[in-house]
Amino acid sequence: MEWLEFSTDNCSVRRTVALVGEKWSLLILRDAVNGIRRFDHFHRHVGLSEAVLADRLRKLVAAGILVTTPYRDPGNRTRHEYRLTAKGWDLWPVVVALMEWGDKHAADPEGPAMAIRHTGCGAPVHLSATCGDGHDALTPRDITAAPGPAALRNPARREV
Repeated sequence: MEWLEFSTDNCSVRRTVALVGEKWSLLILRDAVNGIRRFDHFHRHVGLSEAVLADRLRKLVAAGILVTTPYRDPGNRTRHEYRLTAKGWDLWPVVVALMEWGDKHAADPEGPAMAIRHTGCGAPVHLSATCGDGHDALTPRDITAAPGPAALRNPARREV
């Protein structure tokens, strides 16, 4: 069967983009991955309004991507930090993939603003697709996309 014959209403890409596909959410995730946890630090570094930041943080917490934990600086009221959950850390490769694409296709002429390196040896980090049998460095030519179980249960309606 052809790809167009299957429904993508239950598409994981669609659902993921609905959760984190908005620009500010991705920039919040970028900063969270790099250790930013406090509202005022996100506000200063990402550069968006407090209202929009509060809304995006609320959505990421509601989605289980971030969790709030209380902290209190001496002499101040209790506030909350935003920490990545395991679900949030699972988005790390997405952030790295976007960065790698941007470094290749949209970087400043002087070079990228940030580089990520392996802590153990200092070498640059690059993402690589692997298969379940351990073959790595796969390219799009090495894979076949096929409808999953949900698409097989719900084929798209054909126009006649």
